[in-house]
Amino acid sequence: MKKYLLLSIVVCAVNMLSAQKFGYVNSQELLVSLPQIKTADTEIETFQKSLMEKGQKMVTEFEAEYKAYMEEANKGLISKVQMQQKEEVLTGKQQAIQSFEQDVQAQLTTKRELLYKPILDKVTSTIKSYGKTNGYTLIFDSSTGNILHALDTYNLFEQIKAELLKTN
Repeated sequence: MKKYLLLSIVVCAVNMLSAQKFGYVNSQELLVSLPQIKTADTEIETFQKSLMEKGQKMVTEFEAEYKAYMEEANKGLISKVQMQQKEEVLTGKQQAIQSFEQDVQAQLTTKRELLYKPILDKVTSTIKSYGKTNGYTLIFDSSTGNILHALDTYNLFEQIKAELLKTN
């Protein structure tokens, strides 16, 4: 009786495992291969360059004012009160540059999120849809490094990429 029970449990387990279908995809590789990501990256790069040009202009102006101030101060052309006033102005400009640098990082992060979110949502939706349509129990993301071994036959990269490119 125990043997029969054990045998039936093993048979059920094998049937359950064989009924499940697994696959994996490297989401990072998938994203890098998409033309939408390349377009977004180009847009972010252009945006970053425009911000950097503005920042560089601020730095150049600050350096010129500082140099002029130092020349006047070293030659004794300005009074101590004027020196103090110019130092306050220069300190304010230096703080504005630092604030701008922080703002640039925030703007870049916001821009990146704005451009990537619809692409990431589409990739996630396509993976879920592909898995459901093709009867997959689980689809793993191999870019996280959690899959230690998998046969290439379970790699769904090409299929999911094809699905993503179909919907453009």
